[in-house]
Amino acid sequence: MRVGMFLNYAGGFREVADEVVELERAGVDLIAMPEAYSFDAVSQLGFLAARTSTITLASGILQLYTRTPSLTAMTAAGLDYVSDGRFELGIGASGPQVIEGFHGVRYDAPVGRIREIIDICRMTWRREPVIHQGRNYQIPLPAGEGTGLGKPLKLINHPVRDRIPISVAALGPKSVEQTAEIADGWLPMFYHPGKAAEVWGDALAAGTAKRSAELGALDVYASPALAITDDAEAVLPLVKPQLALYVGGMGARGKNFYNDLISSYGFEADAARIQDLYLEGRRDEAIAAVPDDLVRAISLIGTAAEVAERVAAFRESGVTTLAVTPLARSSSERVALMAAFRGIVG
Repeated sequence: MRVGMFLNYAGGFREVADEVVELERAGVDLIAMPEAYSFDAVSQLGFLAARTSTITLASGILQLYTRTPSLTAMTAAGLDYVSDGRFELGIGASGPQVIEGFHGVRYDAPVGRIREIIDICRMTWRREPVIHQGRNYQIPLPAGEGTGLGKPLKLINHPVRDRIPISVAALGPKSVEQTAEIADGWLPMFYHPGKAAEVWGDALAAGTAKRSAELGALDVYASPALAITDDAEAVLPLVKPQLALYVGGMGARGKNFYNDLISSYGFEADAARIQDLYLEGRRDEAIAAVPDDLVRAISLIGTAAEVAERVAAFRESGVTTLAVTPLARSSSERVALMAAFRGIVG
C-alpha cells in the first residue's frame, strides 16, 4: 500500500516545497496537490518537481471544464517531463458552484466528458494526430465551425511516457463504473471502508467487467484525516469543519454529491440536519452536528494500534493508496507524523 499526503493549497510555495523534501526523506510515496479556487495546482507541482527526485507528484484534482482536453494532455506530459516520469494525472468534475460560480463555464455532462478527455489524453501522449469527434469535444472543429483552418496535429515533444496514470474523482454510480472501466485510479472522497462495498460494489464490479487487461488493477485511493494520539476525542472536532462544508454547503438541497454520499452511509438524518443548518447560515451548529461516529469511520485517528487496525480495514476494503491529511500544527510535526505512519503501513 502506498503512503501519500494531500497538501494544503493555502500554503506558500517555498514553505510547502521545503516540507515535501523532508516528506520524501521520510519515505512518503506520493504527494497530491489540490486545485479548488486557489492558486493553480500545475505551478506548484512544477515547483515541487524541481525540488524532489523520487516522490510521485499527483494532481488531486485538475477540474476538467476550464482546460481543453489537449491542454490537459500537454500539461500532464509537461509535468511528467520535468519530474522525470513521476507525475500522475488526477482529474474530476468539481461541482457547479465552482465551475459556474468561479469560472463562468457551464457544468454539464461530467461523465461523458471524462471518458472523452481520457481518450484524447492517451491519444496525445502516443503522439498520434489528435482527431476526436465526440458528443462533447470535436477536434479539429468540424466544417462550418470556426475558420475552417484547423487541422489534425500531434504533440511536438516526445513524452517521457505514453501512458501517464490517470485517476478520476468519482462518487456517483455511473461515474464510478466508468472509472473502474477506463481509468488507472479512483479518487473517492470521504471513503468509508465499512460501507464501500455496499455503496460502490456493484458499480465497481460492472466497470471492472469491461476493463481492459492492459490497464492492470485499479488503484483505489482513500484520503482520510490522520492523527496518532491517545486523545482521539480532542482531535475529532478538527475534521468536522470540512465535513460540514461539503455535506452542508457544497451545493443546494437535492444537488449535493457529498450529502448524498454521507446519507448512503446511514447518516441520512445527520446529513439533512447539517445541510439545513449550513444553508441557514448557522455554520457553527452545522459543524457541531457532524457525528463523531462518522468522523471515526472515514478517518485514521487514535493510538498507533488503533490506526493500524483502521489501515487494515482500508486495505481489506480494496484501498491501495492512502493519501492522508495529517492533523498536525507545524511542518516538523507533519513530517514526524507521516514518518510514523509510514512505519505503521509498512
